Formats: sequence, C-alpha cells, structure tokens
Amino acid sequence: MEWLKAAVDYGVIGLLVVMSIIAVSIAVERLLVYRKINLADFDEKKSLEIELTKKLHIIATVGSNAPYIGLLGTVLGIMLTFYTIGKEGMIDTSKIMTGLALALKATAVGLVVAIPSITFYNFLLRMVQVLVAKWEVMHGRKRI
Repeated sequence: MEWLKAAVDYGVIGLLVVMSIIAVSIAVERLLVYRKINLADFDEKKSLEIELTKKLHIIATVGSNAPYIGLLGTVLGIMLTFYTIGKEGMIDTSKIMTGLALALKATAVGLVVAIPSITFYNFLLRMVQVLVAKWEVMHGRKRI
C-alpha cells in the first residue's frame, strides 16, 4: 500500500499544483489582455465578449474541481490509514496520525487551489463586464 501514499503525495497533490499553475498563468495572461485591449477595434458586442471570455472557463473548472480532487486525496489517505491499522493488527498512533495528516494535507491543498481560482475568475469576470459596459457606452445601443 506504499503506492497509495505516493499516489496521494505525488499524484493528487502534484495534480493540484499543476492546476494551480495553470489557473494563475491564465489569470495573469487575461489580465494583461484586458489592460491592452482596444475597445474601438470591435464592431460587434459578441466578438468583444468572445475575445474577453477566452480561457475563463479553465479557471472556473480548476476552481470548481480542486476541492473534489483534494477530497479524493483525503479518501485515499484515510483508506491508507485503515489498511495500516488492519495490516498491523495493533494500533500504532504514529502510523494513524501520519495517514490522517496525509489525508488532511490533500484537503488543504485542494482548498488552497480552489479559493484563489474562484477569486481570480470572479475578478476577471467583473473586468469583462466593465469592458463590455464601456464598449456599449462608446457605441451606443444601436449595435447591440
């Protein structure tokens, strides 16, 4: 069952770290795009919205799925703990606590990834709404 410990440590937590890097890099890229975008280049509102909302779904997906991946790590960590208890026959508190700490670590990392991702998503979505509203002011309601 040592593979299960490695699966939680390197698999689940590694996946969460990769998801976090992806979400942050997309958020930074979108922020740079929003700062440099020229609203006068867009004749139609829909084309502006398409350009502004590119890749935002990835950040939302990371934010909504990270807690579930952390939960998966928690379940695997608890399974490892129960397996250790069953295999040893005797209750060794250090092995139990190690397994539970591993489980809680996966939960914590899942939340650490999810909370900033959702925050980035909401912040960027608000910027999209502001930019679309500015476009509407510039172009009036005739082209909507």
